[in-house]
Amino acid sequence: MQDPNLTDVVESNFSKCPSIDEFRNQVYSTSYTLIFVLGFVGNIFALAVLIKTWRQSSPFHVYMMNLAMSDLLCVLTLPLRVLYYVRKGHWEQGDFLCRISSYFLYVNLYCSIYFMTAMSVTRFVAIVFPVQNLHLGTVNRARIVCLGIWIFSSTTSAPFLMSGQHYNNVTKKTECFEPPSPSSDRLLKLQTLNYVGLTLGFILPFLIILVCYAGIIRALLSRTLASHQQQNSASKAIKMIVIVFMTFLISFMPYHVQRTIHLDFLSRKDSSCEEQTFMHKSVVVTLCLAASNSCFDPLLYFFSGEGFRSRLSSIRQTMRFSSQRLTAKMKPTTVSEAQESQQLDVS
Repeated sequence: MQDPNLTDVVESNFSKCPSIDEFRNQVYSTSYTLIFVLGFVGNIFALAVLIKTWRQSSPFHVYMMNLAMSDLLCVLTLPLRVLYYVRKGHWEQGDFLCRISSYFLYVNLYCSIYFMTAMSVTRFVAIVFPVQNLHLGTVNRARIVCLGIWIFSSTTSAPFLMSGQHYNNVTKKTECFEPPSPSSDRLLKLQTLNYVGLTLGFILPFLIILVCYAGIIRALLSRTLASHQQQNSASKAIKMIVIVFMTFLISFMPYHVQRTIHLDFLSRKDSSCEEQTFMHKSVVVTLCLAASNSCFDPLLYFFSGEGFRSRLSSIRQTMRFSSQRLTAKMKPTTVSEAQESQQLDVS
């Protein structure tokens, strides 16, 4: 998800233009609440299954765990945003939480993109180069890649810790998650950061994913999948392609395109009220779509994760077995108690 300083909506820079604050507050508060509930429940459940079966670890399993943790970091900041917009754009949680909540959202966006890219490359190598994958596709290598992704995303997002809450003399409110004004010195810096993020955080990973998926599809079409295991692997690869593409097309692409247009739009001085209203409302919509990526990822675990459903089945069987053992242990006690009761009745 994006840094709110880039694209959250503020009052119109032109006093004559109508404000969309009511639209913004309603859409953000409703959408973030829904995303928080779905994202929190889905990722907690997925993380619980993955941790419970950590002994069956694989590179794909490592990437899924890190992706789930990244999503949880994101959704845990959403209640602060809901509170902010329910209070109609008034921030009372302090400067530290303002900076951290913005920072975590931005880190999560690019961690999610890079983890999906790593998963796509892993699947590509496993299908196209199965022999080399025996040496390349190790759990330790996957852990090193994940550590590198966390460090890279956290470091490159550090500039967004520099801006926190500020007091608006016009609205008489303490604000957070607001973009710079056209006259702000921060606008040029944010435009530069945007192009770096657009290139390294979206275009490059998306091109890598396209190349991987083209190679996967070509390999699957050129082979006769005789065994059940090969057919199962091909099915998982296709499902992963569909889900990742859906996530990019629905969440990541609209956000990055709109963010770039919006920052350029802020530097214009000849925009009409209609253009401002349309641009600000599109910011609201694309930011909500970007935040929704945390809800898509559990689908990725369930439909394309290596053994995720089998892990879930094994947990169910374990719980059922434990329940049966507990019932069996309780039965002798129950019979004994019944016999004692009968003896008391006879006496």
